Amino acid sequence: MIMKKLIIPALVIIASFLVAAGIMATAPEVKPTTPEVIPTSVRVLTVNPVPTQLKVRAQGTVLPNTESDLISEVPGRIVWMSPTMNSGGFFNQGDVLLRLENKDARNTKERAEAAVKRTDAELSHARFEHQRASSLAEQRLISQSQQENAVRLLRVAEAARQEAEANREQSSRDFDRTEITAPFTGLVRVKNVDVGQYLSKGTPIATLYASDAVEVRLPVADRQLAYLNLPLEHLGDLPIEAQPKVTLNAEFAGRKLTWEGRIVRTDSQIDMSSRMVHLIARVANEPGAAPLSVGLFVDAVIEGLMVDATVSLPRSALRDGNRLLMVEADNTLKLREVEPFRLYEDQVLLREGLQAGERVCISPMLTVVEGTRVQPVEDANG
Repeated sequence: MIMKKLIIPALVIIASFLVAAGIMATAPEVKPTTPEVIPTSVRVLTVNPVPTQLKVRAQGTVLPNTESDLISEVPGRIVWMSPTMNSGGFFNQGDVLLRLENKDARNTKERAEAAVKRTDAELSHARFEHQRASSLAEQRLISQSQQENAVRLLRVAEAARQEAEANREQSSRDFDRTEITAPFTGLVRVKNVDVGQYLSKGTPIATLYASDAVEVRLPVADRQLAYLNLPLEHLGDLPIEAQPKVTLNAEFAGRKLTWEGRIVRTDSQIDMSSRMVHLIARVANEPGAAPLSVGLFVDAVIEGLMVDATVSLPRSALRDGNRLLMVEADNTLKLREVEPFRLYEDQVLLREGLQAGERVCISPMLTVVEGTRVQPVEDANG
């Protein structure tokens, strides 16, 4: 009985060792392996040089194209004023804006007309006397001095008639000037007088500006002029074919409005404080369209040169100065030095240093090691 208790456990232990040895003998051999490195995914843009229309941005305030001070040319008291003669009032060319009391001007005009009639009669009499004296002088019936006196009287009468005619024309103009008309179609900026006020000659009545067109002075840095096709040697208004197009944008009364115009000239000098050159844009106010109001602040986009074979990349693609991170054909990284043609807003334009079909990495990377293998993914916005 004791032997049975010892033998059975011993057999169980021996059997366990045999099973374990068999399992170990038939187990597969474990070999060490190196973990596979997964390439980092990066966004790339494929280089595709295309012609690019350069643009220059600027901002400015709308100013009148034509602005005049309305001045009284004759003295007088204002007896009537047009309802349009208020700030912001609109008028057409030739409209009567105000009238001055004209009684004195009418009397002066009538006296001048009477003087003309009197001098006409005197001139007619002097011509008759001159003809009579000439006839008598041929018959030797009057002296030489009498003939010369007749000639003198004729010349005096002619001069008096000429003076009277000039006075009549002047008085007629002064009479017409008591009714002041609009020199062009436009609006009133400032009114300086009112009904009942006496005006001396030269008194400013109002400031008017034309509504047919407006101008905007756009400050541009001198280096930006290289991107515009402007004949800098030209003086005055530019020829039509040399006037760059300009698009003006503004938000007014809750609406986004756009106007088209042209750069018509450059300012005569460089601004001494800002070192900027002012380009003058002119915009015609078309009938039926929203007018470009004087005083409005606008954003301008000026059309510049057309440049061939230009590559546009996000400005963030530049790394460590003027270097790009290229993705080679074997999907490895390599830095390349480039020379930007122009930095415009959030873009960089390149004309050299890249070939069509090459890939530029535009993903942000904290550490760049040349030769690192990556997984390129074409940028959806490229």
